[in-house]
Amino acid sequence: MQQITFNKGHTRLTQLAAVMMTLLVCQSAHAGFKMGDNTEIGIGGYVKLDAMWTDTSDASIATGVGRDFYVPSLIPVGGVSESAKWDMHARQSRFFITSDTMLENGKKISGRFEFDMMSTSVGDQRISNGYAPEIRHAFINYDGWTLGQTWSTFMDVGALPDSLDFVGTTDGTVFIRQAVVRYTTGGFQVALENPETTVTPFNGGARVVTDDNSVPDVVVRYNHTADWGGLTLAGLTRQLSYQQGAIDDSTRASGVSFSGKFNLTKTDDIRFSVTYGDVGRYLSLNTANDAVLQANNKLKAISSVGYTLAYKHAWNDQWRSSFFYSGQQIDNPIESTGLAQTAKTSSYSANLIYQLASKISVGAEFRHATRVLESDLEGDLNRIQFSAKYDF
Repeated sequence: MQQITFNKGHTRLTQLAAVMMTLLVCQSAHAGFKMGDNTEIGIGGYVKLDAMWTDTSDASIATGVGRDFYVPSLIPVGGVSESAKWDMHARQSRFFITSDTMLENGKKISGRFEFDMMSTSVGDQRISNGYAPEIRHAFINYDGWTLGQTWSTFMDVGALPDSLDFVGTTDGTVFIRQAVVRYTTGGFQVALENPETTVTPFNGGARVVTDDNSVPDVVVRYNHTADWGGLTLAGLTRQLSYQQGAIDDSTRASGVSFSGKFNLTKTDDIRFSVTYGDVGRYLSLNTANDAVLQANNKLKAISSVGYTLAYKHAWNDQWRSSFFYSGQQIDNPIESTGLAQTAKTSSYSANLIYQLASKISVGAEFRHATRVLESDLEGDLNRIQFSAKYDF
């Protein structure tokens, strides 16, 4: 780590100038500096260019997140076929700042602030492509406690594949960031997390996001790590709630997720996950809603199962590939949801990545994906993605 030490005699202007110089000249990952005697500030991130050729069997995906990365629920179904589309962006690029401070009681407090431009709705492609940054992580760690916004305790980041796509095994993956209050001791974790309920109206229609929950989501998790890899088991329980006009109902929902990673060699591994229950918005970027509103204005939780499998292989010191498959099946109560809801999605992908140097990589990735409705109508997606990435 490159360091600049601030003495008490330095003015704020001098300190700011030193920070700016560090940002401009440092080229090592996680470069940083010291503030005072007890605090270390770390800086890092990456710049990434993505270029994608996308061909869909039924109509085209509208400009937005579904064109920037793979979103299973946005595969068109039942439309008129159109020509393939080409997109380029640098929105996945990100920047983070970390802080570690030794306190007078002998304990350490750490913080992290990280943002990217990946799914913000501010900006367009006409002239400046000026997309606004959005918070990914903003949290502190102290004495076993994590407080702030970060990955949900229900999600196992270690099971994600080495992918050019933003998520990779999206169909069957738990992927969510939100505000948490989490306590960790050894391999055990327990957390209270920000609640939310997404609802399918009776007989289908546009998703309703209620924000009517009165209690937080609760997650309990156990992590087992070893030289061969690791396993994670997590359980989720939460309240689903909807209040509007004559509608005033809530119900309980729960889910479980089992995931892990097996190291085959120093460079090769297998990663997997299986998730089942009333997991709704936690799975597959909210492809399935949490609940459906029935004819009697009561909520019924929607169950689903998701699964992923990925294999990473290094061909030599510079070339590597990953092959991965993921899918989900949704148990929609069609008497209430209708037949236009997604019944299942799946995708398989393969990539080839070349590490030009320790911090520079380029690669290509192919994906084939399918979305099927309860009516048995289906649509397909084929995508070729090219990426260049510089870690700093």
